[in-house]
Order: sequence, then structure tokens, then C-alpha cells
Amino acid sequence: MERLRGKIRDIPDFPKPGIVFKDITPLVRDPAALRLTVHQLLHPFLGRDITAVASMEARGFIFGSLLAWELGLPFIPLRKPGKLPYDVQTVSYELEYGSAELEIHTDAVDASDKVLLVDDLLATGGTARAGCELIEKQGASVVACAFVIELDFLNGRNLLQGYEVHTLLRY
Repeated sequence: MERLRGKIRDIPDFPKPGIVFKDITPLVRDPAALRLTVHQLLHPFLGRDITAVASMEARGFIFGSLLAWELGLPFIPLRKPGKLPYDVQTVSYELEYGSAELEIHTDAVDASDKVLLVDDLLATGGTARAGCELIEKQGASVVACAFVIELDFLNGRNLLQGYEVHTLLRY
């Protein structure tokens, strides 16, 4: 994991003063590090009863789509408002520096789906919780949540109580 940790760059005061942004760009630029990240993220879920992988835009799409591809499963994009062209379900949530909304196509999952939710970062947990809510509003279940990075000091796991949470790097 130290190899991956060395590929995460701190950007102070982004997107606003006081925030230290964890930049994954060096990690995804390195094919071997990206491959290792994907394999470490999916390892706990091999052989599990999962029928789809969902991720939030934008950075979550990088990891979620690669996990879906590796597992041979459908990828479900969870997007910002106005980005999905079909009928949508919407959830509002709070971020560490504001509020936002997330949407899913109404036919993206059904009651038989067992979904792995994937994102690059677990901070306050608002985005991940909104993703879980969207999936469950469609009748599907969330098997687990997987993240490349977790910021422990923001206590994001508190919003994900009741869900299995797997992270690779904790700060």
C-alpha cells in the first residue's frame, strides 16, 4: 500500500481554502499503480454475489468502471443533475464544502441487483450515502462500498453504518 500512497499528491487549499485535496492523478497516470489499485479494490469481492458496480462521477468512474470490467459486471453511473438523458431518480446530500445532488436512471438497477458502490474517496460520507440511497430507492441492495482513499478525521464511515466498507489508503 505504501507504493500506492506514494502516488497520492496533496494539493492544499483546493477546491477552497482549508481543504487539502488528495490528487489521484499521479496514481492513474502510472499503469502498474492503477492496475494494483484495481486489483486491491476488487480482491475482497471476488466470488461474492454482486450483480453490478456503481460509481459517482467523476473520479469514481475511473475505478468503478475498471472494477466492473474486471468482474464482468454492468457499470451503473451515478451522475450530477442534468447529465443523464433518461428518466432519473434524484437524491440531495451534503459535502464537506457545500451541497449537491446525485442521479440514477430509473431503469439502471432492479430489485434483484446486488451492487458494489465504488468511489475514489470517502470523506464525510455524504456522496457515498447518497449513492446507496439512490440504489436502494430503485429496489436494489448495496453489498458493500469500496474506496481508494478514506479521510478518517472526517468520520465518513458514520454515514455508512450498516454497510460493509473497504478502503485501501487511510489518512
